[in-house]
Amino acid sequence: MRSDRLTNALLLVGPASLLGGALAFQFLGGLAPCEMCMWQRWALVAALGLALLGWMTGQARAVLALAALAVLAGAGIAAFHAGVEQHWWKGVTECTATIASGSSAEIMGQIMAQPLVRCDAIAWSLFGISMAGWNFIISAMIGGTALWRLK
Repeated sequence: MRSDRLTNALLLVGPASLLGGALAFQFLGGLAPCEMCMWQRWALVAALGLALLGWMTGQARAVLALAALAVLAGAGIAAFHAGVEQHWWKGVTECTATIASGSSAEIMGQIMAQPLVRCDAIAWSLFGISMAGWNFIISAMIGGTALWRLK
């Protein structure tokens, strides 16, 4: 179906663009992600993986619907994150980082080298809307449009 191909393209290009933008801000702009930023990325990775599966199988409306729901899950996480940034509610109460195994000195070195990024601090905004806010808006549009096209 032509409609499914367009929806699949939306679910491939949308999450890939959002992930690309996030990685560009991280590696080119020097903005390290917080824990909730990483949660949003995982939702986009899941959506992208499902959309790729839908593209490879060709006739997989259910897979595309799952990809759209994954994008909407990311939008929900982004909305929660934006609320934490605005201090409307409390977010996660601890900072976490992934470290590799090794000696205690190596692990301590890895911990000390990690940037401390607070989930309730706005690192970047455009027109008064934070990155999490923009992710919510764009992800909600992508996921909503995809589900609407699949109906």
